[in-house]
Amino acid sequence: MKRTFLFLLSVSLFSTGFAQKKYNPTWESIDSRPIPTWFTDAKFGIFIHWGLYAVPAWGPVGKEWPVYSKYAEWYWYRMQSDSSKVGNAFRAFHAKTYGPNFRYQDFANSFKAELFNPDQWADLFAASGAKYVVLTSKHHEGFTLWPSKESWNWNAVDVGPHRDLAGDLTRAVKKKGLHMGFYYSLYEWYNPLYHTNVGRYVDEHMLPQLKDLVTRYSPDVVWPDGEWEHPSSTWKSTDFLAWLYNESPVRETVVVNDRWGKETRSKHGGYYTTEYDLIGDVNSKEIKMAHPWEECRGIGGSFGYNRAETLQEYESSASLVHLLIERVAKGGNLLLDIGPAADGTIPVIMQQRLLDMGRWLQANGEAIYGTQAWSKVPQAKKEATQFFTQKGQDLYVLCTTFPTAPIVVENVGKPSRVSLLGSKAVVQSTAGNGGVTIIPPDLKPGETGEYAWVFKLEGVH
Repeated sequence: MKRTFLFLLSVSLFSTGFAQKKYNPTWESIDSRPIPTWFTDAKFGIFIHWGLYAVPAWGPVGKEWPVYSKYAEWYWYRMQSDSSKVGNAFRAFHAKTYGPNFRYQDFANSFKAELFNPDQWADLFAASGAKYVVLTSKHHEGFTLWPSKESWNWNAVDVGPHRDLAGDLTRAVKKKGLHMGFYYSLYEWYNPLYHTNVGRYVDEHMLPQLKDLVTRYSPDVVWPDGEWEHPSSTWKSTDFLAWLYNESPVRETVVVNDRWGKETRSKHGGYYTTEYDLIGDVNSKEIKMAHPWEECRGIGGSFGYNRAETLQEYESSASLVHLLIERVAKGGNLLLDIGPAADGTIPVIMQQRLLDMGRWLQANGEAIYGTQAWSKVPQAKKEATQFFTQKGQDLYVLCTTFPTAPIVVENVGKPSRVSLLGSKAVVQSTAGNGGVTIIPPDLKPGETGEYAWVFKLEGVH
């Protein structure tokens, strides 16, 4: 009888949708896959841009330069192929610093990662409050951080560090209980096969590399980029995604972004992406996304380490906490980038910023992790200082400046309790006329946290 019951239970579970769905290589089928909840609950991740570009580690700085022109990881392309003012700036720096005959490939000899300690990195990421990590396994330069046989003598094991940087970091990050993922550039600036036969490049180089990454390291995030030169059909994106969702070792846990072809951003794939508040060249600040999404940006103006950046180019700890709050209140995630140096160290200013965010999240994280955008959120003002998230029957009011006057929250019922996260102070409130008025407590300096303050309204509807 027991065996019969278990058999019938298994049949029931299978027939009611617990079994793995078969995904076909079409966008209609691929887009029907739900995004695993670990990602939408995580809210905060660490992006890492690290490659040969960490050796010159340079890009222009200042407000006069457009966003994309400041990226130090684009050094090779800017120096060699960009005829614009931006390219001239890179060429002038390169000629002055290394000489006009110094090739980009020669930077491999100085990319040693001799001080790289993956456990220290993982400790920092955990202390920052981040829940996932995305490493550039290969940027547009084509240099891989793992021993890819498709990139012979152009990877971190054959030359430079002589070390599987991706593998070492993956083990350390997973040991800390964080999710690990990889950025991967679909195209390569100067790969001869890509320029002579893109079909063979996809079949013989790109797809084997992607599958090798997945089967070798079992990442929970696959983050493609460099998709804009071809449609997704040329990249065979749906073929790869069908394999990823049906057959790969991470088919049940993996999440992907929307960068699979020049037509796919904010339309196909997994979660949607913005970059320094841009979708391509379009400002995304006014776009309200109902679909899961993620903003990616650096702490400064570049993703790769830029030695030219001074303190004024870096976001303050307060502004980074506010950035996280604003994105989460809009239903998104924040993927905040760090650019390690060529020796494997993370710049101290970046470490400090991450630790400050971690301390804030330690006290206020329940208003971030596992929350959703509030369905009744009022129309946001241009210089808003109050944001909202919700979790079950609880509502969180996140204030980026400490309120000096009562806070009126409309369209909510009477809460069973109102409190200030991270504080034992008693918070008074009144309810009526379909709303709640919160009277901020009088606090002494240092009595509660900094950067932002969170009021929790329990049991509202």
